[in-house]
Amino acid sequence: MTTDSTDVLTSLTTIRDYIRWAASRFTAAGLFFGHGNTTALDEAAALVLHTLHQPYDLVDYYVQAHLTRTERQQLLSVIELRISSRKPTAYITNDARFAGLSFYVDERVLVPRSSIAEMIQYQFAPWVVAEQVTRVLDLCTGSACIAIACAYAFPDAQIDAVDLSTDALEVAAINVAKHELEGDVQLWTSDLFAALPPAQYDIIVSNPPYVAISEWQQLPAEFHAEPEMGFTGGETGLDIVLKILVQARDFLSPLGILVVEVGSSAETLQSTFPSVPFFWLELERGADGVFLLTAEQVAQYHSLFKEALV
Repeated sequence: MTTDSTDVLTSLTTIRDYIRWAASRFTAAGLFFGHGNTTALDEAAALVLHTLHQPYDLVDYYVQAHLTRTERQQLLSVIELRISSRKPTAYITNDARFAGLSFYVDERVLVPRSSIAEMIQYQFAPWVVAEQVTRVLDLCTGSACIAIACAYAFPDAQIDAVDLSTDALEVAAINVAKHELEGDVQLWTSDLFAALPPAQYDIIVSNPPYVAISEWQQLPAEFHAEPEMGFTGGETGLDIVLKILVQARDFLSPLGILVVEVGSSAETLQSTFPSVPFFWLELERGADGVFLLTAEQVAQYHSLFKEALV
């Protein structure tokens, strides 16, 4: 162990000490925070508390608790791993929070962080009547965080979760089992709607790959620790989004809604279809780039979407 490490282990003794020190180290190393935590201090707290098997809302009294030397060595190791690997903390802890729920994650899936979580927690009000929702489809499900959150929001509904990546679906299966929702969430290996049987969904929701390749290449290292398949949507970022817009018509119930996150490609999408009245959701937590269309609108502009896809 280096002299510096020995000094740290000797001089830093409490949980608070290590959260503060980790935040300073993260800032000095120029790490990026955008995978569930927005600041170095939040990132440090998440990593330190998880390593110590403590809740994220640990009361202040216990944050002042002194740590054993073994615990301090463990913290030193994971803090240095976060810096040297540039992996998001969620991959180090194998834990991510979404819509107030805990999910297992690893490098096979993107770290859950979609602003759609807020819509789910409000049961997509006022766009649907919760008691009338019987089927929900989550496209590009990844870890299944959206599908599982929907299962909690609509306990009487059948939830179908689709992904083309078998690796991602292995993680999704872990989370479905973790939340004991095997009877409520059905996982499908499919290229969007291709392998699904005919069905009518009250809600189709998706956080698909929507980043233009050139933009993805410029993202910080933390993003490149995630699977590229979950990010890139072709040269414009809209390849997958356009397919969803075209194919959703045949799978929406008459009063159904389509909710899709397109993030940084929102301006490109709107400029591609200037006549389409995408409803851009204003969310309390400040995220943007999520649109909503009704089944009627999806059908009305189907030929326009199809023409753009060709």
